[in-house]
Amino acid sequence: MPDVIVVGGGVVGLLSAWLLGQEGARVTLLERGETGREASWAGGGIVSPLYPWRYSRAVANLAHWSQDFYPQLGQRLLADTGVDPEVHVTGLYWLDLEDQAEALEWARVNHRPLHEVDIDSVRAAVPALGEGFGRAVHMPDVANVRNPRLTRSLREALGAMPNVTLREGCEVDGFIESAGSILGVRTSQGDIRSESVVLAAGAWSGELLAKLGLELPVEPVKGQMILYKCDADFLSSMVLAKGRYAIPRRDGHILVGSTLEHAGFDKTPTDEALASLRASAEELLPALAGQQPIRHWAGLRPGSPEGIPFIGPVPGHSGLWLNTGHYRNGLVLAPASCRLLVDLMQGREAIIDPLPYAPEGRI
Repeated sequence: MPDVIVVGGGVVGLLSAWLLGQEGARVTLLERGETGREASWAGGGIVSPLYPWRYSRAVANLAHWSQDFYPQLGQRLLADTGVDPEVHVTGLYWLDLEDQAEALEWARVNHRPLHEVDIDSVRAAVPALGEGFGRAVHMPDVANVRNPRLTRSLREALGAMPNVTLREGCEVDGFIESAGSILGVRTSQGDIRSESVVLAAGAWSGELLAKLGLELPVEPVKGQMILYKCDADFLSSMVLAKGRYAIPRRDGHILVGSTLEHAGFDKTPTDEALASLRASAEELLPALAGQQPIRHWAGLRPGSPEGIPFIGPVPGHSGLWLNTGHYRNGLVLAPASCRLLVDLMQGREAIIDPLPYAPEGRI
């Protein structure tokens, strides 16, 4: 019997399993499809909330810990697996913010390196940037991670751990429960028992928890993105304006996103979103005008109240733990969220105050 079953093979599930495996736990990770192919694949990978000053302290605490941890995580996974997650420090320019004063005050209070910069210096640093922008703030140390490669490297790392079992194509459709305790899960391949179960199923977590009669306020929020291929030196920094961003990869791929849509579990890309994203891309980077995106896709974020994830034990259901509901910041918050979860499961002092994320009182 495994010590822990992790339900969900996105970045949060993969990283939870990896950290638990490092603690010596016997772990079985269950994914109904392929690992890393849902929101973790679809996102942009900016290692920062899009507007960090607009979030609560709870989100900021997770984000700051993760931002500091990502470089060493990338180096460790590359060394262990040969797959480079490409933690790429480019910096990020926010353009023409309506709440620029609030952003700068947040940076001062939180000791974050966000500063107002002259727009001419931005144009010198980012020659591809479009005209029409008048103000900017800059955070030079913001990175992006190439999320499909991050999840692939985590999958490779798990595959090399003798105490971790990865089962893809195995859909969880319920829980084994007795006298208020969760003793495992029911799956398309039969029952699997364990001492603990971690639910990290992203946008699908609420549906699974409903099978226990619990209402988890996590719902799918659709996001669409497009991808261009340019020269490797086309865009030197991430840029963000009017809620849309452009992210450069090291090899010249440029991601532009994203939409926010409440469309249930529908992941169909739409022509309307494509037109809107292309217009944003061409406003930010006029050289993209007339260039066809090489890809267009959609993913489902696990929306939650205020974007605060649920991390910790489920009250009244001994043995069941949550690590879900990261909304737009799953890749940003994953390292800290998973470390916090493992700290709680091990009964040791947590990296940050766990109370804001506790399921108790929230479901």
